[in-house]
Amino acid sequence: MTLDDLRVFVAVCRAGSLSAVARDLSCTQSAVSQHVKRLEKEVGIGLLERHARGVVPTPAGRVLRAAAADGIGAIDQALRRLGDLARGEGGSVRVTTGATSVRHFMAEAIVAFRRTHPQVSLEFQTVSSSRACFEALAAHDLDLAWITMGAPERGIELHPVLELPWVLAVPASDPDLAAKPHIEPADLAASAQLILPPEHSTSRSHLDERFTELGIAGASASGTGIADWDTAVHLAELGLGHAVVPDLPGLRGPGHRDLTLVPVPCLPPLRVGWAVRRWSALSPVARAFADTVARSGDVTSRRPASGATLTP
Repeated sequence: MTLDDLRVFVAVCRAGSLSAVARDLSCTQSAVSQHVKRLEKEVGIGLLERHARGVVPTPAGRVLRAAAADGIGAIDQALRRLGDLARGEGGSVRVTTGATSVRHFMAEAIVAFRRTHPQVSLEFQTVSSSRACFEALAAHDLDLAWITMGAPERGIELHPVLELPWVLAVPASDPDLAAKPHIEPADLAASAQLILPPEHSTSRSHLDERFTELGIAGASASGTGIADWDTAVHLAELGLGHAVVPDLPGLRGPGHRDLTLVPVPCLPPLRVGWAVRRWSALSPVARAFADTVARSGDVTSRRPASGATLTP
């Protein structure tokens, strides 16, 4: 088997289609099929099952896909690191994260990093969830993912950076909630207009678990889901609901004069930070960018995560 065979096989598993991969690679479907057949001949067992709508990996195929994705990712990262070393201070740092993370956590760090590493290219790939960040790390030649911390993921190292307390964003004119020193569970249970993170997101899972513990699961079920934190805040400013959001850097200030952020101490803080395939394999410039973010004012204005460290 060859590295190209494994790359094509992983791509087919991800796309669920031989023809889609053939289009991406500008080759024939037969050529893609030959890569898979070579692998199946080598391992002596079928790796794909054909269905009317495409293909899915067999149990054996899932084993090979997981191992190949990890191995290819590590090889790609090593080749990039060798290239960076050969070019000295050049190279690139590739980051995947959510739509609003760059604005809230990295704006100051990007300016500082560009000043100290002018020859390094910074590239950002926006995704919609921590799960999508994990998939992007495994499938693409990326260095870092800024995520909401959740359960450990196979082949991914998690490095928490800070903890964000939850707040309830309400219009400043709200007669019941804007003047409260903090939000009680009863306030959340009574609200019929909660604006919450999207279902199946890591932050939503944290909230759903805590709502259940507090006996207010109905509030979670009836809440309005949104795609990102800035949209939630904007909807609250428009008077369309009360947004349960983390106290993000930059959220307080003149940009939201008509909004009041009321602490919600009954909800445990949200931990955010870096996910990588292997911290020790990061290029020097990628590690430098991660450290720059952790030291920036965008981040240090909030509470560091317990035990947070970026240099194991």
